Amino acid sequence: MLAACGGGGSDDSGDGPQEVKVGALPILDVAALHLGIQEGLFEDEGLELEVENAQGGAAIIPAVLQGDTPIGFSNVTSLLIARSKGLPVQIIAPASASTGEPGKDFAAVVVNEDSDIESAADLAGATVAINTLNNISDTVIRETVRKDGGDEDAVEFVEMAFPDMPAALEAGNVDAVFVVEPFLSITQKAGARPVAWPYAEAVENLEVAVFFTSEQTAKQEPELIEKFSRAMVASQELASSDEEKLRAIPTTYTEIDEALLADLTFPLFTSEVSEESAKGLADLGQKDGLFDEAPDLRALFGS
Repeated sequence: MLAACGGGGSDDSGDGPQEVKVGALPILDVAALHLGIQEGLFEDEGLELEVENAQGGAAIIPAVLQGDTPIGFSNVTSLLIARSKGLPVQIIAPASASTGEPGKDFAAVVVNEDSDIESAADLAGATVAINTLNNISDTVIRETVRKDGGDEDAVEFVEMAFPDMPAALEAGNVDAVFVVEPFLSITQKAGARPVAWPYAEAVENLEVAVFFTSEQTAKQEPELIEKFSRAMVASQELASSDEEKLRAIPTTYTEIDEALLADLTFPLFTSEVSEESAKGLADLGQKDGLFDEAPDLRALFGS
């Protein structure tokens, strides 16, 4: 984690770029953010970003709401849950989306090569490791099992950090793991095989993660939010158009083995946020009991 350098305010002279802290995670989903920083796209908007890597996504939403970081990264379901609890979070820019192609996405449910599990429906009765319970992972897996004709309520989920999943699967401690890159490539190189692609199969054109702020920051610093959003869209477009630069950027902010870079499947980096995708995730959350109250989508998107 980088040292703190002053929230959303400009430097002391008032003539330099505005220093802005962004809460994120060191994962492929934010590759476009780091590429945009490297290529000066945020500097072009008069912003100097400081990316603070949190230990987990759960820490980012409170930090944004408390004003410790004006902007944060989150999967969409976490923001839907927050909004359903009345927390004033607001989506401001895209981050990562599914490719929409089973077999060619950045996340999959994988099993050992000798497993009897052959399809999503076969996950009924199986123990599946996911990184966070009662969030995006279990809802999209349940929906994928439903669509394949299986009993989604019979899937047993256990919480496990992504780095621990390959060894747990190989040891037979779980029947399947839902992994994202680079752990998808790591497990496949070890002989595991994908049986379901929940991000690609559960919701059409699924937007997995976004950047967000608080309603208070959006109202108090609209120019900051507009500048960040413009630069983020430009970063997304660059990530989508320059694969060479995109594949090189993860080594600057993650510990991914360079030998894996050529084989990694990256998320889709879209240039717009998707209310339709969020509604799809909200519907799944309602179906699976994630919310006490239905989240206000209009407020979540600041409309």
